[in-house]
Amino acid sequence: MCQYSAVDGVVQPWHQVHLGSWAINKAGLIITEATAVVPEGRITPTDSGLWNDEQEAAWKPILEFSHTQGVPVAIQLAHAGRKASTRAPFLPGESVVEPGEGGWVPEAPSAQAYEGLASPAEVSLARITQIVQAFADSATRAVRVGFDAIEIHAAHGYLLHEFLSPLSNKRADEYGGSFENRVRIVIEVVEAVRAVMPEAMPLFVRISATDWFEDGWSLEESIALSKLLEARGVDLIDVSSGGLAKAQPITLGPGYQMDFAKAIKEQVSMVVGTVGMITEAQQAEDALQAGVADVVLMGRQFLREPSYALRAARELGVDLSWPGQYERAKL
Repeated sequence: MCQYSAVDGVVQPWHQVHLGSWAINKAGLIITEATAVVPEGRITPTDSGLWNDEQEAAWKPILEFSHTQGVPVAIQLAHAGRKASTRAPFLPGESVVEPGEGGWVPEAPSAQAYEGLASPAEVSLARITQIVQAFADSATRAVRVGFDAIEIHAAHGYLLHEFLSPLSNKRADEYGGSFENRVRIVIEVVEAVRAVMPEAMPLFVRISATDWFEDGWSLEESIALSKLLEARGVDLIDVSSGGLAKAQPITLGPGYQMDFAKAIKEQVSMVVGTVGMITEAQQAEDALQAGVADVVLMGRQFLREPSYALRAARELGVDLSWPGQYERAKL
């Protein structure tokens, strides 16, 4: 993913946006997405992870190269919850990977399956403690290997979001029922991760602002959670939505999630990011000029067009440092 930022009232892509004492420089920021903190937390058997020494060592040359290009890299730590043990979408075969085929039994707040996927096992209190520690352990590895920032994934129907939503969390203990109970594991993960990070290292949290169902996780609850996260040292809230259920009544369109980011931005002081069908440089700049968010994070546009950052910079009249091999195409 990459981003735009607003600095001193001037909106330009890849200029500096300060998060505490840390700054994203003109080269932008890369976020490596959905990196599992435990084997059972992978979405698919082919997902990346950061729960052992071998994985930590594998990340090192990637980070070293990126840093030689002046590009900071963040890592998104995740647990897929009941949406785990599925086949990579670009591979043939059934969606669910069975235990005998290299899959496993997913784990979730409640033994309630995501539509079309395997039935999960309800996590015990002891297992919740282990998962919280796993996030902290992976964060320790991320710091040690040289990542520049950490994002905790609490969106899109994965484990932490499953705890937040009353649609997927049917627990009757201290992790279910009330708002305070449903946000408990997210707060514990944030506190555990923040505790092992350098003070100046930015911490992001990605949330789904709403489930898009009246009786699900709501924007009002997201605002309340954002305030709790800010008080615990979160530097940036990455505002997405949905992902908890297939039947979500979303009307897609350019920038369809921006209003959620704007509503949260009006209530917090931390950096707020917006996402979702933002594909054009002017579209992103207009959102920043309007005060919708502080940063725009993009993913799929870079899958469609890996050199998108260079084109967008030209369109907005921003002078970026191009890779030496591409300099001839700059003018």
